[in-house]
Amino acid sequence: MRHLLYSTLIAAALLAGCKEPVAVKPGADSNLDEFFGKSELIIEADDGKQHRFDVYLATEFDQQRRGLMFVRSLADNTGMLFVYDDDAMHSMWMKNTFIPLDMLFIRSDGTVSSVIRDTQPLSLESRGSVEPVRYVLELKGGAARRLGIGKASRMIWDGNHDVRE
Repeated sequence: MRHLLYSTLIAAALLAGCKEPVAVKPGADSNLDEFFGKSELIIEADDGKQHRFDVYLATEFDQQRRGLMFVRSLADNTGMLFVYDDDAMHSMWMKNTFIPLDMLFIRSDGTVSSVIRDTQPLSLESRGSVEPVRYVLELKGGAARRLGIGKASRMIWDGNHDVRE
């Protein structure tokens, strides 16, 4: 009996210290504005045409862990930019992500290293960079193909955070 009580108290203490990411609930699209900063960036496509995107910024661990989970729709000119402190091999998955996404893996100088198009929603398959990168930009699935975004593209972003309309 004493062992059961001790185990229960340990489990309760451990659970009390664990926090879920803020606002991670099914259908939580509207909470993106509460949980993420915002910014604007330009993608200069392979043909030189420039395309402006409003992006949510995932700069903190909890934000990066959540990403676009539970989002049911994404506007054509909207995305999420994952900003990392250092260049490294980064990978993503689609757990609890209900829409297909294009993933652009971007070097610290803004040039696109690789693009993964139309990822499968809800997949646990890890999709990663082919070399160390600083950023990952997630866009609505099909955007890269439609806009001609590939390995000759580059991101133009001044690093500003929390642009509010």
